[in-house]
Amino acid sequence: MGYIPQHALHNLNKYKYQGVDKSVLSNYVLNPYWNWLVQQWPKSVAPNTITLSGFALVLFNFATMVYYDPAYLTEKGGASGPPQWVYFTWAAGLFLYQSFDAIDGKQARRTGMAGPLGEMFDHGCDAMNTTLEVILASQALNLGRSWWTVASQIATLANFYLSTWEEYHTGRLYLGVFSGPIEGILMIVAIFVVTGFRGPSFWDQGILTVVGLNKNEWISKRVPNVGLNVAFMIFGAAALAFNIVTSYSNVYKSRRQSGQNPFTPLRDLLPFPATVLLQIFWLSHPSVGDSAIIYSKSLVPFLCAWGLMFAHQVGRIILAHVTKTEFPLLDSAWVWSVIGALDANLPRILGRPPIIQTTPGRLHLFVLATLVISLGSYARFVTLVINDITEYLGIACFTVRKKDAAGHWASAKNEVDLVVKAENGKIH
Repeated sequence: MGYIPQHALHNLNKYKYQGVDKSVLSNYVLNPYWNWLVQQWPKSVAPNTITLSGFALVLFNFATMVYYDPAYLTEKGGASGPPQWVYFTWAAGLFLYQSFDAIDGKQARRTGMAGPLGEMFDHGCDAMNTTLEVILASQALNLGRSWWTVASQIATLANFYLSTWEEYHTGRLYLGVFSGPIEGILMIVAIFVVTGFRGPSFWDQGILTVVGLNKNEWISKRVPNVGLNVAFMIFGAAALAFNIVTSYSNVYKSRRQSGQNPFTPLRDLLPFPATVLLQIFWLSHPSVGDSAIIYSKSLVPFLCAWGLMFAHQVGRIILAHVTKTEFPLLDSAWVWSVIGALDANLPRILGRPPIIQTTPGRLHLFVLATLVISLGSYARFVTLVINDITEYLGIACFTVRKKDAAGHWASAKNEVDLVVKAENGKIH
């Protein structure tokens, strides 16, 4: 057909979503709200339309940040915006994104549209949202142009990669007692709300000062009085370490139960640290303390390009999961980063100046070109995959329709209504 091989398309018929959710917040607080919310949507609305609507809210949040702080200076760097009320809109937009992301699966079951396309589309939006939230949250935390923002990007993408890797090798999407899609997003929502009330500089205060322990001599000598924003980064690192252990534990148990080698999946973790080292190598030009990208207007487009290449990478892993094909170790999306990193570091490698990134202006243009190419590459991937799956399964992406035996489009929700009536004993 196109992007997906024919034998892999046949495996789409074997797809069955399996999930495990251990979150207390999700099960006892949010789920009743989500069950109510999904009922407010008519069955004529496709689940992917709901997902895309939520992602549009995130894009709007990002657009307001670019409008008010285009150079990503943040308050500590002298930015005059955004106004504090904007952070409340970011909180509302992200909370609604989470809500829509949670109910798209419920809407899929209501309309008879549940299937591998929905999982692919959902994960694709989640992957792009991950980087956008890193940029927005780092702006709200007053981290801005710093290695802390890069560290936040690495930790957040690592959690997403782990979750995707775990689902591929276990066949289940695990949401633990603390997960990014639930508690992680709610924490960022809370950050936006606090910033709306107190401003970004609030997060620069020492954590001991805020809790009143800086006057305790014994504690102040042993515990560094780091800023609240840095403390949040440390918490994120601890959460990542916990998720690494739990993810591998789930994979180990699953592989042992199925009689497979529990250590083989570790090989599939290697692409992520390899790409992280590649990006750090590029960012360290001309030196770690004087990064030409981090301490310039190039940081945001660089992070966006990174996020799109990552979305392409994990998108192929999810595609391999739903089509039951080999884990994709290599990804051509990173070729442009290889070129950028090698060119920027020619002084270290060969002792000669860069060929392309010879000035700050040319470096910025190259980063923008990387962003455009990454966007084009990911857009092509998404379009081809959606076309292949919709054609093979005879379903629509953004409308509640399926092809009947004659190849004509018909409303999918009619099938669901008949099934529901049959189960209720209304037809025999």
